[in-house]
Amino acid sequence: MMTHIRNPNSGIYRATDDYIHAMEVELPSRFLFVSGTMGLREDGTPGRNLAEQLDLIWGNIRRILAEAGMGMEHIIRVTSYLRDADFVQQNQDARVAALDGRAVPVTTIVAQTLSAEWLVEIEVIAAA
Repeated sequence: MMTHIRNPNSGIYRATDDYIHAMEVELPSRFLFVSGTMGLREDGTPGRNLAEQLDLIWGNIRRILAEAGMGMEHIIRVTSYLRDADFVQQNQDARVAALDGRAVPVTTIVAQTLSAEWLVEIEVIAAA
């Protein structure tokens, strides 16, 4: 599988260091579509705060990817659902760290979660 970043140089706003407009995936043999994943511990209880929930989410995503024989390097798309717009920077920082600085197409949405204790939910698409 090969990937190609697609960031036009004109006619559209500039992509940032942690964001790309598009990623072309050439000849993948498999895709993994990961449901919105929350910052819940193995017993189903949420992390105490945003930082802990983000750590739990990315740990949970790593575990799901591992189950499919994939790793973080296989993520090709991230969508974040934040309970509060004030969470955007901390969410971005956690994503950049989790992906080791690798930029992928991202979307961040502020939405009411199903439980007030759930501060963020993240879904990813991976390809191998």
